[in-house]
Amino acid sequence: MKILGLDSSGLVASVALVEDDTLVAEYTTNYKKTHSQTLLPMMDEIRKMLELDLTTIDAIAVAAGPGSFTGLRIGSATAKGLGLALDRPIVPVPTVDALAYQLWGTDCYVCPMMDARRNQVYTGIYRFADDGLETVLPQCAIGIDEAINAVNEKDHKVIFTGDGVPVFTEYIQQNCCVPYVFAPAHRNRQSAASVAVLGMQYYKEGRYVSAAEHAPEYLRVSQAERERMERENAERNSGTQN
Repeated sequence: MKILGLDSSGLVASVALVEDDTLVAEYTTNYKKTHSQTLLPMMDEIRKMLELDLTTIDAIAVAAGPGSFTGLRIGSATAKGLGLALDRPIVPVPTVDALAYQLWGTDCYVCPMMDARRNQVYTGIYRFADDGLETVLPQCAIGIDEAINAVNEKDHKVIFTGDGVPVFTEYIQQNCCVPYVFAPAHRNRQSAASVAVLGMQYYKEGRYVSAAEHAPEYLRVSQAERERMERENAERNSGTQN
């Protein structure tokens, strides 16, 4: 079974190919270029290097959100385009789940954190059991204070990972009451390999959709939408007062 994995949910752009239990290729960059500039060229580079016939893949796994609104749209559009062209299903993999999955086998809890701005994080809490990744707190968008409170309530050592960690390091150090560590550099950002491996598991479980049905999961409205609603509310309030 071949699964193509895509992740453009954050600053990292990542493409991977997993065949059965082998990671055949992964191309990951974390540089100041837009994913519209990097994702397709990276995928094409893997295709050429492996002499890959894309019609031989079984499904496309994509980080489905939460994350950057622009990044998620680019990843979703790329996956949909490939899926429609190849007549292959899309396996939507929750971004936070895929981040946690990179720390497979640890006996610690895993708390991924993606910076969601405004002192909020996209986060969740996970642990590993005999049957794989177990969700303790499903991925959500909450304040950093709520996230650390949730970790403290578990009373168990935790590994923090994700791009939200450097943003909130000081807060974590001052408020986390349980033993903790920060994931190392090769495990603290998004990885298309993790998306592909977890996607393969979901595919076998029947958790996939057609390319036409796939849509990213934002968890909250975009900043532009938020600002629009704030303006409309202000205008309504102003009209009421008049």
